[in-house]
Amino acid sequence: MLRDAVRALAEAKIAPFAAAVDEEARFPQEALDALTANDLHAVHVPEAYGGAGADALATVIVIEEVARVCASSSLIPAVNKLGSLPVILSGSEELKKKYMAPLAKGDGMFSYCLSEPDAGSDAAGMKTKAVRDGDFWVLNGVKRWITNAGVSEYYTVMAVTDPEKRSKGISAFVVEKGDEGVSFGAPEKKLGIKGSPTREVYLDNVRIPADRMIGAEGTGFATAMKTLDHTRITIAAQALGIAQGALDYAKGYVQERKQFGKPIGDFQGVQFMLADMAMKVEAARQLTYAAAAKSERGDADLTFQGAAAKCFASDVAMEVTTDAVQLLGGYGYTRDYPVERMMRDAKITQIYEGTNQVQRIVMARNLP
Repeated sequence: MLRDAVRALAEAKIAPFAAAVDEEARFPQEALDALTANDLHAVHVPEAYGGAGADALATVIVIEEVARVCASSSLIPAVNKLGSLPVILSGSEELKKKYMAPLAKGDGMFSYCLSEPDAGSDAAGMKTKAVRDGDFWVLNGVKRWITNAGVSEYYTVMAVTDPEKRSKGISAFVVEKGDEGVSFGAPEKKLGIKGSPTREVYLDNVRIPADRMIGAEGTGFATAMKTLDHTRITIAAQALGIAQGALDYAKGYVQERKQFGKPIGDFQGVQFMLADMAMKVEAARQLTYAAAAKSERGDADLTFQGAAAKCFASDVAMEVTTDAVQLLGGYGYTRDYPVERMMRDAKITQIYEGTNQVQRIVMARNLP
């Protein structure tokens, strides 16, 4: 029922704007409005804070179905989870009440600020600092590659509070868009997910109350990594949705396109391509859903399974979208058809929330 409802909504209210959102590189406001009106913009927020209380699998299905028609729009529910999960996992009860309620209501989105110009895969090498000043912390630094920056109202920011301790000297904070000293860089000009703004976040003597620290001092990096164990599965879901969208479109196309007097879908070479695409998409789905169940239960092997789902599903998305472009031939290479957009959108799923090379390191360190 959830899938049917989200699919119907996505096809009616999100799909019609997907090409324009990509072409104009503009935020998918129509998608945000539709998702918020149907309480699908942040389904993971617990009922105690006014949220839908969806479990990890339901959240995955929402993201998958939105990504099937528009990858940029799927980053609304996905990044709301990424940005707010540190608060849910490690924040005080007061902090949860303060920030989860407006997120659940749709009064503000949440972004996640971990990466920096010199701290990408080596996130522990960050330079953003937070210095204690009485009942306040003062933050200075630059965060890069921040999804939905400038649109989001709230930001989970990782900053160094004790430079001597490397990863154990990093703490997490909630920063608000309206805090004095917060500003944003120009939107990045990207290959794909053009409807989701990616910008730098500048923190210039941003003074925030001490009670906005998420968890205890020095636990920020551990919270960041724990968050990614859960949210990598949402990227697997996004990749899965993109791949499914490309497969669905290619499947329809080969039944209509005729060459040599018959639909090209009648040729065995084409049938084998579609069979392989469908098989890989289904394998990615099983891995992603199983990882979501593990996320919900907090299983001991979640770190491995989350990394495996993200890595496998994103590789599948790149492969399947590339094959979909091939099946459409010259048309696949034009912007009149959606598969070239899907191919461009798929690429980022192999890169963000930990590159697939890093996922393999994570898997190797956590072999079941």
